[in-house]
Amino acid sequence: MDEKKRAPKLRFKGFTDDWEQRKLGDLVNFYGGLTYHPEDIRDNGTFIIRSSNIKDGQLVTKDNIFVNPKVVNSSYVKKGDIIVVVRNGSKSLIGKHTKLNFSLDNAVIGAFMTGIRSNNTDFINALFDSDNYKKEIQKNLGATINQITTGNFKKMQFYIPSLIDEKINLGSLIRIIDNLLVLQQRKLNQLKLLKKAMFQQLFIDNMQPKLRFKGFTNNWSYRKLGDISKSYSGGTPSINQKKYYGGSIPFIRSAEINKDKTELYLTNAGLNNSSAKLVNKGDILYALYGATSGNASLSKINGAINQAVLDIRPTKKFSSLFIVQWLKYNRNKLISKYLQGGQGNFSGKIIKNITINLPSLQEQQQIGTLFNELDKIILLQKNRIETLRTYKQFFLQNMFI
Repeated sequence: MDEKKRAPKLRFKGFTDDWEQRKLGDLVNFYGGLTYHPEDIRDNGTFIIRSSNIKDGQLVTKDNIFVNPKVVNSSYVKKGDIIVVVRNGSKSLIGKHTKLNFSLDNAVIGAFMTGIRSNNTDFINALFDSDNYKKEIQKNLGATINQITTGNFKKMQFYIPSLIDEKINLGSLIRIIDNLLVLQQRKLNQLKLLKKAMFQQLFIDNMQPKLRFKGFTNNWSYRKLGDISKSYSGGTPSINQKKYYGGSIPFIRSAEINKDKTELYLTNAGLNNSSAKLVNKGDILYALYGATSGNASLSKINGAINQAVLDIRPTKKFSSLFIVQWLKYNRNKLISKYLQGGQGNFSGKIIKNITINLPSLQEQQQIGTLFNELDKIILLQKNRIETLRTYKQFFLQNMFI
């Protein structure tokens, strides 16, 4: 911010006036939520919007609660209202908000929510995405409870444009990006559902899948992974030896098996004086330990692995593309079978004894290629979403004070 002029770094053409500092209570109208009792809850009736119904700035239908309309004594929500979480057991959720972009009949907000109405809710909603809003939330949090009172909310101060047209332009810009994010996220969700459906049709537990590529009719056969591949895990050079680190060999750990860069790099001395093992680009990497247990990916780089990663190299008659996708599809099933309660670690022995149902090499290659291309499309879609989020953050940081 230009302190002398009180203006953001980046502005729409034609706007030069200073921004003015205003209290939120002077800009919007507030309304409170409904307090209800367990006996008021029913299968249908008046919908209660709670914090669990707000995700990524959107209203979602999750864990819905309805109450008897007779107990409602608060305002019904309207299209354009902004709903804000003002009390929650988790401090990080305080201030979470969404703008209702559609009409929602017969719905109210819960007691730990605040409703906001304004003549320019697009701008206010954008303002609530800014860093200054987050600072105001932290500054006004209750000392002993994760809550912001309506009084403290009203006292929050923000710099805003003095001209209504600049507010409209800013609100519209962020709204357009938000709408694009919703559409792109919806497309990503559809791609994931498509992949899941294709998995269910093309991978099988019996001798014949539900869906096959043209020309393939032979039964699939069961083989142990250890019988159709070579595998090994690595190790970690001593962290007390600085000469082992900072070299040119990417050191791939379990959380990095699907990345093209690593946080750590080994020297030749580190590789030669430890159990770390080299892997090639295109090898199957399988996470054995920790939160990433059961994750599988084709290595994107040549590098070295530690003891938490298993390198799997199928023999010539078997496709890495197919096997890695089979491992991805069966991750939850393998965790349930071999890791009690999702805790513990896999081992090389366990993975080698896994039984896989396999078609001919040609069919493996076609199925593997299909899912590999679908993964590329999904990654591209994720990158589109991240790019939009980066644009939004740039505008929020440079067009708001």
